Amino acid sequence: MAKSSPKAPIFDGSRIPDQVGDIVNATYQWVQDYWLKVLIAIGFGVVIVLALLWVRRLGDRLCSRPSFAGGWGVILGHAIARTNLFFIVTLAAQLVSGYAGAPGEVAKTISFLFTIATTFQAAIWARELILGAIEHRTQSEHYSGEALLSAMGLIRLLVTAVLFAVALVVVLDNLGVNVTGLVAGLGVGGIAIGLAAQGIFGDLFAALAIIFDRPFRRGDKIAYDNTTGIIEAIGLKSTRIRAFTGELRIISNRNLLDKEIQNQTVRHHIRLSLTIGVAYETPPETLARVPQMLTEIVEAEGGKVARSSFESFGASSLDFVLQFDVPGDDWTTAHATRNRVLVTLMKRFAAEGISIPYPTQTTYTAAPDGTLVMPYPQVQPVEVHHTAGG
Repeated sequence: MAKSSPKAPIFDGSRIPDQVGDIVNATYQWVQDYWLKVLIAIGFGVVIVLALLWVRRLGDRLCSRPSFAGGWGVILGHAIARTNLFFIVTLAAQLVSGYAGAPGEVAKTISFLFTIATTFQAAIWARELILGAIEHRTQSEHYSGEALLSAMGLIRLLVTAVLFAVALVVVLDNLGVNVTGLVAGLGVGGIAIGLAAQGIFGDLFAALAIIFDRPFRRGDKIAYDNTTGIIEAIGLKSTRIRAFTGELRIISNRNLLDKEIQNQTVRHHIRLSLTIGVAYETPPETLARVPQMLTEIVEAEGGKVARSSFESFGASSLDFVLQFDVPGDDWTTAHATRNRVLVTLMKRFAAEGISIPYPTQTTYTAAPDGTLVMPYPQVQPVEVHHTAGG
């Protein structure tokens, strides 16, 4: 039976000195043949490195100016300041090798290092921009001191892991490595983790949606379902709402965003509606003036009339509808305005002789033969007799 020849090792360390020697010899020959171009290219490279270092220092200066561009300049400054020196050098070397016509071995080596540096540098920039944007939102006056700030460590870990995993896959793919199995493994692992912690991640992403979309903020008055209260805290998993009835209600961020939320803090006005009945005996000329009376009363108290009109014929009264708006979102002010309107309305109706009737009902009793039995005693007519002669 013939013996199979031993397989060549995947990584042969004995060839490293020969490969390094080939690169050194090619570089020496290139410098010897094109020394002027190489010197000019090196000069350009030094200028590029100095320029990029100056840009990085500019990023440090932006970090010390929190008021620049509404705070977003600090985020950009942090990203620029995290520019790696290795990336700066490889970028300059890539530009120089293209200008000076570097030999194949040198150009491939520079291109290899530049690919690695650029990919991971892009991941660093993306991480700083994403985390900076989140921190900028969470550290604003509406979110300061909340539990979400303590979750930044977890958010930073997740963002870093995802970005650098993508960067690693990109680097390996550019180097000619078959990354299909790696991508599939990462996908399966990500699905497993997502299914195991879908509730946590759902609430986490809902918290981020609250920060960036801003349907409400801490201190806002909101209403959902049958609950009305004030937002006390927006956490990593849940939001705490102090109900107007006194109790503290806690609801997960995902469930809260699935509901219709009424943000009462940002409302422009409060609308109040009143139904006012007047007696059927009121003269038509007076009835025609009632809507204008109601409008004058509301406007005198600082309200804005949305509707003042005759509504319907009620069981005991002629009904008018008055709808008016009170500016702002303060129910205390709105209730006080309504009270003044009602009191002034009573005074005005009294002065105009307009009565507001209350429901009345009269009951009639009938005898067996159908004759009505009156609820009051019958008065017999007095008979007058006349005598002759007098």
